[in-house]
Amino acid sequence: MENKDNYNDQVEGRNSVIELLESGKDINKIFIERGEKHGSIYKIIAMAKERKVIIVEKDKRQMEEMAQNKNYQGVIALVPPFEYCEIEDILDKAKEKNEDPFVLILDGIEDPHNLGSIIRTAETAGVHGIIIPKRRATGVNSTVAKVSSGAVEHMLVARVTNITDAIEKLKKAGLWICGTDIKTDKYYYEQDLTGPIGIVIGNEGSGMSNKVTKNCDFLVKIPMMGKVTSLNASVSTGIVIYEALKQRLQKNKMKGE
Repeated sequence: MENKDNYNDQVEGRNSVIELLESGKDINKIFIERGEKHGSIYKIIAMAKERKVIIVEKDKRQMEEMAQNKNYQGVIALVPPFEYCEIEDILDKAKEKNEDPFVLILDGIEDPHNLGSIIRTAETAGVHGIIIPKRRATGVNSTVAKVSSGAVEHMLVARVTNITDAIEKLKKAGLWICGTDIKTDKYYYEQDLTGPIGIVIGNEGSGMSNKVTKNCDFLVKIPMMGKVTSLNASVSTGIVIYEALKQRLQKNKMKGE
């Protein structure tokens, strides 16, 4: 794990800070709003003391000036920069769990709220890791951490210079690459999504780039029955990766029978 990037140095919100404390990752300091000594704040204080993390009380005005999100819930943790992983780390995680690699490739997600939601969904669906590009895409920052409800602390994220090169590396490792494209004929539930697989989700507005589309082994789409012909990127991700999870669980069940 080599690459580091600015995490905006803080994680905000009670659930996110609790997840951070539970993850065992480094925390420089936790700021708590003066007078906020109730509910889950007690749990945060106890956990911080157990881990010997410095706790600082500040008044509401100071906390509001420091907060990057309106709904910081009276607690802000300062953390070292987010640590990105390598693609090999993601593949090693699948091997350690004795599972077929299940990788998510994001081709230019620009909205940190979308990235946070995607990370949260991917973590719950058992995705081993996520690959994002360094350019023209959001990285992991405090907004992403907040929206992910702490899932970012449990998800491997690799940040690469070139998505096409990353896809080639995954192919050489034995993964099939499934792209999402409204212009294709096959629906996502008609495609076999079991085995070693990488699922590509494109940019919120323009979808996947032409180069990435050409490098996919197959393409799938989600049915659109209304007047609007596109879904939010995080919703699309959830639909497709949960279909993959369903198929994988069914396959494992059949193996066990």
